[in-house]
Amino acid sequence: MGKVCQQLGISEPIYHRWQTQYGGMKAEEAKRLKELEQENGRLKKLLAEAELDKAMLKDIAEGNW
Repeated sequence: MGKVCQQLGISEPIYHRWQTQYGGMKAEEAKRLKELEQENGRLKKLLAEAELDKAMLKDIAEGNW
């Protein structure tokens, strides 16, 4: 196991974490999971920005600026 990790340039704990997280998945499934996680992060950022805009507009409408 050590040689494989060394060739990949990763530590053994990282290998075991990946094995636990992605073990049994096909490469296409792992790629799709990563894409979905990135999209989820992007959508969370958009929602946070929209909530901030909404709060600012509410403050302006109430005259608290």
